[in-house]
Amino acid sequence: MRDRGSVVIVDNKKVGLIQRIRDGYTYYVFPGGGIEGDETPEEGAKREALEELGVEVKVNECIAKVEFSGTQYFYLSEIVEGTFGTGQGEEYTNEKRDRGTYLPMWIDIDKLSSIDVKPREVALKIQSLFN
Repeated sequence: MRDRGSVVIVDNKKVGLIQRIRDGYTYYVFPGGGIEGDETPEEGAKREALEELGVEVKVNECIAKVEFSGTQYFYLSEIVEGTFGTGQGEEYTNEKRDRGTYLPMWIDIDKLSSIDVKPREVALKIQSLFN
């Protein structure tokens, strides 16, 4: 079990997600990952946003906590610097990981309920907050 920090970035009625394709299965996740060492969940979320998306973010309020193999924290965040989609984390550079593909993309908030976003309850909460 490992706690995780994730960012929820909303801009112009779209949310930044990572499209994952693994073993022929396509789904979407919020950018984020495991909290390391002495990091707080907020610090982990900020680090992961830089690694996975190539952006520095301002982490705001925690809009959801989900218990699944540890506690997952989801922070409403805003981009303060960088270019979305230029992440250089291990997900993109270590070809030996064999963990499928990672593709950052903007998804219309209206479409969140019609695609496979994990965790679903966070996607639905974002729809309710921004529609």
